[in-house]
Amino acid sequence: MEYRIEHDSLGEVKVGKDKLWGAQTQRSLENFRIGKEKIPMEVIYALVQIKRAAALANQQLGMLDEKRVEGIVAAADEVLAGQWDDQFPLAVWQTGSGTQSNMNVNEVLANRGNQLIGEALIHPNDHVNKGQSSNDVFPAAMHIASVLNVQDKLYPAIDVLVATLLRLEKENEDIVKLGRTHLQDATPLTLGQEISAWRVMLEETKSMIDDTLKYLKKLALGGTAVGTGLNANPAFIQATIEIVAARTGVPFIGAENKFHALTSKDAMVHTHGAIKALATNFYKIANDVRWLASGPRSGIGEISIPMNEPGSSIMPGKVNPTQSEAVTMVCIQVIANDTAIGMAASQGSFQLNTYMPLIINSFLQSVELLSDSLISFDEHCASGIQADQERIKHNLTNSLMLVTALNPYIGYEKSAKIAQKAFLDGTSLKEAAVALGHVTADEFDAYVDPKKMV
Repeated sequence: MEYRIEHDSLGEVKVGKDKLWGAQTQRSLENFRIGKEKIPMEVIYALVQIKRAAALANQQLGMLDEKRVEGIVAAADEVLAGQWDDQFPLAVWQTGSGTQSNMNVNEVLANRGNQLIGEALIHPNDHVNKGQSSNDVFPAAMHIASVLNVQDKLYPAIDVLVATLLRLEKENEDIVKLGRTHLQDATPLTLGQEISAWRVMLEETKSMIDDTLKYLKKLALGGTAVGTGLNANPAFIQATIEIVAARTGVPFIGAENKFHALTSKDAMVHTHGAIKALATNFYKIANDVRWLASGPRSGIGEISIPMNEPGSSIMPGKVNPTQSEAVTMVCIQVIANDTAIGMAASQGSFQLNTYMPLIINSFLQSVELLSDSLISFDEHCASGIQADQERIKHNLTNSLMLVTALNPYIGYEKSAKIAQKAFLDGTSLKEAAVALGHVTADEFDAYVDPKKMV
């Protein structure tokens, strides 16, 4: 590989001639060969949006000349178009402030900008990073990337599954089935009612997540190194945020207290906590589906799900609820990410949190995994759910908990004796009730009607 010599405050560094990054990126690449996780491109794009906006804001205030701005903006547009994704190779496991990724963006925009304007006029620190610090830019990029990914990826995925569940709810609104509590038989409900709980779980957690985003829409920009705003013109900060808001379509604003914005990651914790709530609900939905579809002959078997692939390497014809299994694994990972984010956010020592790459990587992984699994579960499982009405009727008819309908007429204790006798004798509730003399056959039929119990 052919090299060129780049330099930073520590001296000279060899960088491949085909690379747009500079000395600080190269040092990080060589010093942190840890894991396979890279800073997500969503964070890079958010950083680039900030740099682009900052260049224009600096120009508005007469702090940066037109030619340099032209180069920075043109380079930024190329990056945002996906042309230079391979120029952002740094590991998540780097400096906890994200400084090296901020410099990676500064260096790429400076070098590519210089190529585009045909002169070496743009400096990564003096021009691309003008009025900024990694300490305020990186957390701002975290917030931008988080809001955009929640709104653009997670919400549409939730909506897709909600629409399917709403269809299933209506299709099955008249199918009366056995309810279950404590994994034991309970009073009846309709299959549509059971599915409605799943739908509302998704709708409610989406609303919870949305309620939290107001805190993520506050940006740390303007705090620079420790929150004082050293070297940042307040007018520049306001202009930069306004440009970012206009470009993204999200009403981002500046955080009122920049000292808080730099050291605390409570907004990330808060939103991810609501995302964890989505994961816990989604786990429950996937688990219910595999329980209700269990069998095919010795399980509950009240619904059928699509047969997508063979389920066993040794048992011919076996088909497993693999979509539910994938979903529940995803949800456990999201819960684990929430623990990691919470622990990392607690480590905001003095004026800066230095666990930010871990926090944003975990956050965006949760959003990606949930978004993908919601779509996958909808397409390969939920959309194909069908009721087994014969099995449902059999389970309902043989349920001892239908005796609950007798409570208002003969009382709890007599009803309990009917259920116990039917269970011990292996007879129907009606037979046990008549044998005990608590009701007549006609009275039983009048009182115990599953359709009236839902």
